[in-house]
Formats: sequence, C-alpha cells, structure tokens
Amino acid sequence: MTPEPVSLAHALASFSDHWSPRIVTAVNDYDVRIAKVEGEHVWHVHDHTDEFFLVLDGELRIGLREPAGERTVVLPAGSVLTVPRGTEHRPYAPVPTAILMFEPTGTLTVGDRHDEVPDHVDATTGHALDRAPEPDDTLGS
Repeated sequence: MTPEPVSLAHALASFSDHWSPRIVTAVNDYDVRIAKVEGEHVWHVHDHTDEFFLVLDGELRIGLREPAGERTVVLPAGSVLTVPRGTEHRPYAPVPTAILMFEPTGTLTVGDRHDEVPDHVDATTGHALDRAPEPDDTLGS
C-alpha cells in the first residue's frame, strides 16, 4: 500500500459489483474493504475473527443468531457494528448501500462456515482496488 489518500467516493465509483469487496488499504494485518451491497448475503460464521461494519450510505440490516434467539440489527448511514467471532450472521441491504469493513487479511467474505453461496455473492478475500489516477480537484490547476 502506498501512503497516498484514497477518496472513498472515487473508489466506490470504480466498480459496480454487489457483494464483491475491494481492498482500499491495509492496517497492520487487517484489510480495509469497501463494498456495494443490495439484497441478501448468506448466513455465515467467522470462527476466529470479529467483523466490523461501517455503513457509508444506505441501510444495512444484519440478522444475528445468538443463544437467546434470532434478531435483526438495523444500521443506517453513519452507523457501525462489530459482529463477534463465532456469531452466525447474514447482512441484508433493502436499498443500494455502501459499506466499509475491517477484517484480517485473507478472511473470506462467506466466513469459515456458511449456507450455500448464491450466484450474486462473491466468495472472496477481497479484490484489489483499481488505482486509476483520481481527478485533480485542487483549485487553480
């Protein structure tokens, strides 16, 4: 990773796939990923890591299966949630939504255990972000 700023708006505009995260940068052994999402993901579990979500735009709902039962957490834009390791969960976006996630490098988007992966979900450890030069929006250039 180069120590250059990354515009999240420009990065999100560089791809159109849903449920197919792009790696924006890395922090120690963690990827910072962005994704466009809409519709349902898949029920899955990360056995060895928590999963951090920040909703940049839209609304994300996360179904959680916990010892006390199943519940859904609603995250409007600007909200964060950390799903604890070992918790079965399923993200769902009722409208086109943009999210940012922190996950250890190499973590699969469908976790360690999951239901059957539908065609619209990319089972990946993240894709490299297209690093095309960003437009120079400085004044006077």
